[in-house]
Amino acid sequence: MHRRFVQSSLRGLSLLQVRHVKPVPFDAARDGIAEVYRELERDFGVLAPPIALHSPSYGPLAASWLMLRESMLVTGVAARTTKEAVAAAVSVANECPFCVRMHSAMLHSLAPGRDSAAIRDGRLELVADPAVRAVAGWVRDGAVRDTAAKTRFPFAVEQLPELLGSVVIMHYLNRMVNVFLGALPLPPGAPESSLRPVMRVLTWLLRSAARAEPKAGGTLGLLPAAPLPEDLSWAAASPQIAAAFARAAAAVEAAGRAALPDGVRALVLDTVERWDGRPPGLGRAWADAAVESRPAEERPAARLALLTALAAYTVDETVIDAARAAGADDEALVGITAWASLTAARRVGAWMHHPE
Repeated sequence: MHRRFVQSSLRGLSLLQVRHVKPVPFDAARDGIAEVYRELERDFGVLAPPIALHSPSYGPLAASWLMLRESMLVTGVAARTTKEAVAAAVSVANECPFCVRMHSAMLHSLAPGRDSAAIRDGRLELVADPAVRAVAGWVRDGAVRDTAAKTRFPFAVEQLPELLGSVVIMHYLNRMVNVFLGALPLPPGAPESSLRPVMRVLTWLLRSAARAEPKAGGTLGLLPAAPLPEDLSWAAASPQIAAAFARAAAAVEAAGRAALPDGVRALVLDTVERWDGRPPGLGRAWADAAVESRPAEERPAARLALLTALAAYTVDETVIDAARAAGADDEALVGITAWASLTAARRVGAWMHHPE
């Protein structure tokens, strides 16, 4: 009962953290949205803002939850501590302070010591646990295409679907979080001094949910079955992870098609295909130049998609407002950014998957 009381008390605070779009309130949620919200509290521990921010568009909401749950939360062959190390290391690579703080705190709560701080600070040589150090190095090197090609899997191949799934969902969520959430897991205006007690409560809730060991495949019914795309073939050895990512990819693709013209999606796909994982350039001038090839009315959405895919930390109110002025509502904003984020995340996953 105490846990449920704390969860209900945090619902409003969680949704207050979302910027640029208005998430569906917990009490107003119906059908699939309500089901995702309930499952978040049951299996993740809290109405997590990185998932709830998707609620203006059901497909991306269910997709983000399926990918996160099946790859990171379900008990499998990879330890939860290893997955949290992956999540923290990906977040460091993507300059996502919200996710760095959350996942390094969760890692520390599961494995107390200095390793979480070493990953958070990018000092992998100070990580004492050799397995954690190896997987964090794999994540760091995998963020760039050239170094990823030279990096061997530092774990048993049976763990690949879970660990590469964790990489892909975190590359996805980091981008969405950088666009729609602030740097700290606090509502706007909350004093930074409140962060420590808030983090204690959050990690307690997350640990409590982890001990319940969510069952594999339990939420797949949120989205219809879909074929597994070739670039996600790394998931095939795990039926529930393959099903989650296949369904998620189809749902996000549908949202992208609804929100973006074919020409814009082609531009983003071509740009991401040529991207090597490094920052594309200083500021946003590179995106401004890239969208010049599109009609004027398409440029704001194209700019938002390109920036989200390759430099989400540069998306600000001016980028969002321009997309709104061109006709994007909350559902379209989530559709644009979800599609762009997953396009980039899938690209990273594909170049990190190079079977020996």
